[in-house]
Amino acid sequence: MRAPSCVGALIRNDRGRVFVQRRSATRRVLPGLWDIVGGHIEAGETLEEALAREIEEETGWTLSRIGAQVADWEWQHDGVVRRELDYLVDVDGDLTAPRLESGKHDAYAWVGLDDLDLLMEGRTDGDSRLRDIVASALHVRRPSRDRRGRAR
Repeated sequence: MRAPSCVGALIRNDRGRVFVQRRSATRRVLPGLWDIVGGHIEAGETLEEALAREIEEETGWTLSRIGAQVADWEWQHDGVVRRELDYLVDVDGDLTAPRLESGKHDAYAWVGLDDLDLLMEGRTDGDSRLRDIVASALHVRRPSRDRRGRAR
């Protein structure tokens, strides 16, 4: 199996909804489509470092915890196959005010099971893998916490 080249962060808020953002229409890859936070792993970077960097660049939030791996999948663009690992993560920051990366994303939303079809907007190829990954993240139970905030 090929080495991972991309990471994705599935960020949930206190209501259990997942953060998504729309790629601007001028993007070379998947213009105008909804996506999760993430991107390429840079040379010499660990998965954890790539997740932290992408989260900060795309939202202004800070990675605080990496949880369950939700997906391990491959996708292709311009003949290049990429392997992506997507994780449920916790972040620190004001979840009501993401700082979208200028020129790269033009809108954001918090999606739940009731509005997953938003992720299919603008898709002409019928590819529902991202929608299915977000749906899977919505079903992952968060670990319970003790009074000190530690996972049990």
